[in-house]
Amino acid sequence: MSETETTAYAATGPAADGQGAGQGPGAGAVGGTPGYVWTSVDDAPVRELFPGIRIRPLWTGDDGAKAQVLEMDPGSRWEGIDVHAPGPEEVFVVSGTFHDGDRDHPAGSFLHAPAGSWHVPQSAAGCTLFVFYPEG
Repeated sequence: MSETETTAYAATGPAADGQGAGQGPGAGAVGGTPGYVWTSVDDAPVRELFPGIRIRPLWTGDDGAKAQVLEMDPGSRWEGIDVHAPGPEEVFVVSGTFHDGDRDHPAGSFLHAPAGSWHVPQSAAGCTLFVFYPEG
């Protein structure tokens, strides 16, 4: 999506595909920066990946980078192995406790998983994660 298309699209309101939900005064010129977008987690569409695990896409860049929120109910577990490809995965635990198949990571934890690495996401207590894929 070009910058012009993003500006026009984002100015219309919440995005169903997580491309960006809005822009402030001056459509694309918030703080003098074209392409500045925002959204609310509550406005992001929800898709269930596995039982008790939901994704809310927040933003996708032209280069494939993406930001999303992942919600895991208590006792939920990823089905199979989560392999990080084509690039790394970066996770910030917003609330609850995330378990990567090796250890618990409480709220406030940051994880960087390099491309090609893997884990088995799960949560005994439930958690909310901010997940960023810098390379898609």
